[in-house]
Amino acid sequence: FYDSNTGRPLFVAPRGRSLDEFIQESKSHGWPSFRDEEVIWENVRCLPDGEAVSVDGTHLGHNIPDFSGSRYCINIVSVAGTNPGTDE
Repeated sequence: FYDSNTGRPLFVAPRGRSLDEFIQESKSHGWPSFRDEEVIWENVRCLPDGEAVSVDGTHLGHNIPDFSGSRYCINIVSVAGTNPGTDE
């Protein structure tokens, strides 16, 4: 999942869970939901108020923790970018 403004990689999913688990959790919340191990922390920051942003300032969504820990609920438009190394 890449920053829609810069193309930087932001999230890798699924990681630490199955694709079905990632899809199920995302569908149940209505937006892609990532866990700590799926965040590329070199390119993502979580602000004190829970807002998730890219290091370039793109608003991504919010951290809405649940019983399993941090859950980053991300606006799909914010991560709809492509890898700048591809022609996609």
